Amino acid sequence: MSELKSKLRADLTAAMKSKDSLRLGTLRMMLAAVQTAEVAGPQARELDDSDVIAVLAKEAKKRNEAAVVFEQAGRGELAANERAEEAIIDEYLPTQLTDAEVADIADTAIADVAEELGARPTMKQMGQVMKIATRLAAGRADGSRVSAAVKSRL
Repeated sequence: MSELKSKLRADLTAAMKSKDSLRLGTLRMMLAAVQTAEVAGPQARELDDSDVIAVLAKEAKKRNEAAVVFEQAGRGELAANERAEEAIIDEYLPTQLTDAEVADIADTAIADVAEELGARPTMKQMGQVMKIATRLAAGRADGSRVSAAVKSRL
């Protein structure tokens, strides 16, 4: 079992004991999402920490999108609940990279592809650059931020 999943289970027990209903519900949702990801696909498998982080990042993004929709609909109390859940999920995610760090990752990925090709990559090679940049970011930056940084440099 991954360390992060073990930490989620331990924190779930602590939330039960402290009767913190928001944290309890959020942790249950997070563990359910992890278990769903484990049994998805043709064969069940145990997720490692990087896979668990990817699942949690997806859940945090869902909460953020839901909060935006609720705010636009004038449902502030529901938006606040979604933001609170997102904050709890963020506690388990690695700290996000700054814009300067994302730019450095994009530059590194472009340099790696340029070394492979023997010439500076163009927009045609953006897929190759994004593959390397996404691996370097490793869940610490949203894909759209990485993509924007790569596009601005190509």
